[in-house]
Amino acid sequence: MVEFKNVTYTYPTGQTALQDVNLRIDDGEFAFVVGSSGAGKSTLIKLILRELTATQGEVSVNGYNLNKLKSRNIPKLRRTIGVVFQDFRLIPNLTVYDNVAFALRAIDAPTKYIRTRVPYVISLVGLATKAKSYPNDLSGGEQQRVAIARGLCMNPEVLLFDEPTSALDPEMVGEVLNVMKDLARTGLTMIIVTHEMAFARDVSTRTIFMDSGYVAEDAAPSELFTNPKNPRTREFLSRYLAG
Repeated sequence: MVEFKNVTYTYPTGQTALQDVNLRIDDGEFAFVVGSSGAGKSTLIKLILRELTATQGEVSVNGYNLNKLKSRNIPKLRRTIGVVFQDFRLIPNLTVYDNVAFALRAIDAPTKYIRTRVPYVISLVGLATKAKSYPNDLSGGEQQRVAIARGLCMNPEVLLFDEPTSALDPEMVGEVLNVMKDLARTGLTMIIVTHEMAFARDVSTRTIFMDSGYVAEDAAPSELFTNPKNPRTREFLSRYLAG
């Protein structure tokens, strides 16, 4: 479970990225966070990961109060969170198998568990035949699926996606979105920052629209995409519909 209570975050430069955000994402939700660049979406992700600490208010993630979390316990928090970034972040000289196994080895997970868990998550993203391949041998879509498998290998309570398709060619986007759709059916809690409006509309359990650091609207996609209440939401969606 992820919860923000009256959270404001101001960068050292004086820029306020989040303003009085109240948000709760329960276990098993497939929540999409949308909005223009600069709306505060990436700051939201950084606060969940405890890369940043709220200037005001309280952030709780998977039972941890992040405002009071000591530095030595941050690694424990992050083991409960999987993250998929837009730029893959794979290690080029490691195979698919070793890229996925890397985090487990870093925490000295038992070898027997690694040998079971890694093939399982690689298979889950449809890359069982690519386990011995290297990142440069893969398409962009396949590399992002490896990144998803790596995010899953720790068996996280929450999986975060930060613009997971923005670095992909259009023809590769679908394969990544299909993997995400399959994961949603497993009941895994997922929070997706994205510009893929059609995907958010069709598969999310809720859509959160952010504007200038505020949560401007938070609703089921059937409501937000067909009958948005906030004028800023309507303006934002009209640009995508027009495109």
